[in-house]
Amino acid sequence: MTTGVYLAILFKIVGSLALLIYGMKVMSEALQKMAGSQLRHILGAMTTNRFTGMLTGTFITCAVQSSSATTVMTVSFVNAGLLTLAQAISVIMGANIGTTLTAWIMSLGYSVDLTSFVFPAFLVGIVLIYTRKMRYVGDFLFGLSFMFFSLVLLSDAGKALHLDTTPAVIEFFKSFDVNSYFTILVFLVIGSVITCIVQSSAAVMAITILLCSTGVLPIYLGIALVMGENIGTTVTANLAALAANTQARRAALAHLLFNVIGVIWVLAVFYPFVNMVCGFVDYDPTAGAVNANIKVKLPIVLAAFHTTFNVTNTFLLIWFIPQIEKLVRMLIKTRKSETEEDFRLRFIQAGIMKTPELSVLEASKEIQSFAERLQRMFSMVRELLHTTEDSKFVKLYSRIEKYESISDNMEIEIAKYLDQVSNAHLSDETKEKVRSMLREISELESIGDSCFNIARTMNRRMSAKEDFTEGQYNHIEQMFELTDDALTQMNNLLVGHKHENDINHSFNIENEMNNYRDQLSTQNIRDVNEHKYTYAIGTMYMDIIQECEKLGDYVVNVVEARMGVKQSI
Repeated sequence: MTTGVYLAILFKIVGSLALLIYGMKVMSEALQKMAGSQLRHILGAMTTNRFTGMLTGTFITCAVQSSSATTVMTVSFVNAGLLTLAQAISVIMGANIGTTLTAWIMSLGYSVDLTSFVFPAFLVGIVLIYTRKMRYVGDFLFGLSFMFFSLVLLSDAGKALHLDTTPAVIEFFKSFDVNSYFTILVFLVIGSVITCIVQSSAAVMAITILLCSTGVLPIYLGIALVMGENIGTTVTANLAALAANTQARRAALAHLLFNVIGVIWVLAVFYPFVNMVCGFVDYDPTAGAVNANIKVKLPIVLAAFHTTFNVTNTFLLIWFIPQIEKLVRMLIKTRKSETEEDFRLRFIQAGIMKTPELSVLEASKEIQSFAERLQRMFSMVRELLHTTEDSKFVKLYSRIEKYESISDNMEIEIAKYLDQVSNAHLSDETKEKVRSMLREISELESIGDSCFNIARTMNRRMSAKEDFTEGQYNHIEQMFELTDDALTQMNNLLVGHKHENDINHSFNIENEMNNYRDQLSTQNIRDVNEHKYTYAIGTMYMDIIQECEKLGDYVVNVVEARMGVKQSI
């Protein structure tokens, strides 16, 4: 064949791989859209122990057809504090089992002529895409069709290369000693590096199947590439965790360790293990000549090894999750700044729903924790007012910004939990409690927004190189003191029982804040007119005062919700 023909076939292979990656991406995204928020509920509700966590990871990866999607999702949930590290490790183990389905789909694509399926699927897919209700199903069919079509193109390109009759290629692969551990290690590293570069184990698996199905790549070397792919695919989750917190980075590292440990023990028993897998599909790995009937078995051998390796590795290491957790904790130390600022649901436990009454109690405790966190956030805002050094100011402002994000997440997760509770058969009293708590978390999140708004105003002042007068500082501090009193009273009410608390104290503080805000507003207009300070600094000053007063209103709303007072219109 001429150079031009080889180039044309090369471009066909590269284009087919691109089509494969795109098809996998479209299919995975469509499945995730169809599942919607259920994936979060499944991850949260089915990780009560290491075995349910493993099954959850397997199920989700089979559903979305992407172990990378599952592991990245898991890392993000660990980062948000929705999953513990141990839960995440079990889910990731399950994801490794779930991803083996992709290898079987690919082996089917090389073993069966899928052309008759692909084009009708394209037609049905494009019709469904233009319907509102079924568009995600259409996307899924389109992605699946692209994936199968790319496999057909790859198979055709592999046959067109005639690698099995090209002496140079045959001699090249024959130059490798398949009985040498050094050769196996070289191909393992090649598989890892290529997977790291293309960021798709599916694409590298497709190349491996292509080379093996032509008969030029010995099965031992093909399996070494597959083992390397298992290590290379962990890079995606580790990249996703770079900007995350310590727990998330530990989860990503656990994924890498899990696969590396698996590869190490398989290497120790490599040849017997591969021979055993080949025996499952009645293939002799030591046979020299490869005829057409045997070529069909080679993709199945690779898929069988991928499944056997991941299933065996999971069932061996699932008993050592506490030890793996301890190891990654040793390797990645906790940042001091994260110890108190990780988003962690302390009282609501993921798992099978308990009795509704107990669930409401857990939610109530979580709301108390939420409120305490917000008062800590306000303390940081007070500290920010008197922070003049740029580096310290930026660091403290970033912490406040993180707390605001945490308050958003806490509102969403507690609301989801209460929504689950409300689906159970509840008494009228418990239903009322749930409604009150939903109102409480909404107002608490608004308190977090107000704290952040005050911090943003201070950041504006810092950027503008302006400063408040001594009188303004004193007035802000007095308003801050009233706000902190309101938050303290709110937290006392949330912890105690209705009959033990006096709501009037909160109302009195709120009235005092309103009056003080009005007084300062009038004085501010007078001071600006008398040129005691600029209009710009006066605006920022009043923004802080007014935001404190709004925060006081939200506090009263929380108190009213807890005490069962109807919301005023």
